[in-house]
Amino acid sequence: MAGWPGPTIEPCMNLLVLFEDDFIDTARVRISGSRARHALTAAGATAGNTIRTGILNGNTGTGRVVRIERETVELQVNLCDPPPPPLSCTLILALPRPKALRRILLCAATMGIKKIIIIGCRHVEKSYWSSPVLKEENLHHSLLLGLEQARDTIIPEIIVRRLFKPFIEDEAGDVAKGTTALAAHPGAQAPCPRACSGPVTLAIGPERGFIPYELGKLEEAGFSPVSLGKRVLRVEHAVPAILGRLF
Repeated sequence: MAGWPGPTIEPCMNLLVLFEDDFIDTARVRISGSRARHALTAAGATAGNTIRTGILNGNTGTGRVVRIERETVELQVNLCDPPPPPLSCTLILALPRPKALRRILLCAATMGIKKIIIIGCRHVEKSYWSSPVLKEENLHHSLLLGLEQARDTIIPEIIVRRLFKPFIEDEAGDVAKGTTALAAHPGAQAPCPRACSGPVTLAIGPERGFIPYELGKLEEAGFSPVSLGKRVLRVEHAVPAILGRLF
């Protein structure tokens, strides 16, 4: 990814994510425009001080501010630390409301998920698929917010599969192979497990849940329906609640 679409919507920048084209020398970077303004305000960058930095899909470390000129900030960087370990979870997510999707992607990236598969199903509104939130640059923007929050640099992979049946029949089994495969569904009899020791593939349906046919196809693919109990949560709340329980 060559650039950054704009400032974060969050007031906190725990890590300044750098890109290859930010480098003007082997250990010197220059950022400008909205990114520089955000570094000055959210990260507290001032001449001579040091902020946390990391290169996208690479190491993290520090950047010492060596020059500030209007809307340009230059830093001398030392990137020697690996990013935090990923979460051993693949998230299969029925496309939620566009505003919720942004928050879910931010949450997933913050918690360390590295593979997200967005799927269609019966209760996914057709209009959601035309939302600009699904444009690649907007998906990446939400993920970058999560990386900044978690001081991570490894951006998750996003795969979009609009048709439920072909994905479940042709791909889901391979995705879930060798993992604990779970389908979160209100009304499921089995409780969601706790503190899983191995990798997990987690499927989460839309606000109204999977229909019986879809739940049956998931079971055929090796997924076990599980529930958090009698309370029905919004998807954006269910994702962190389930991940916190599983890991």
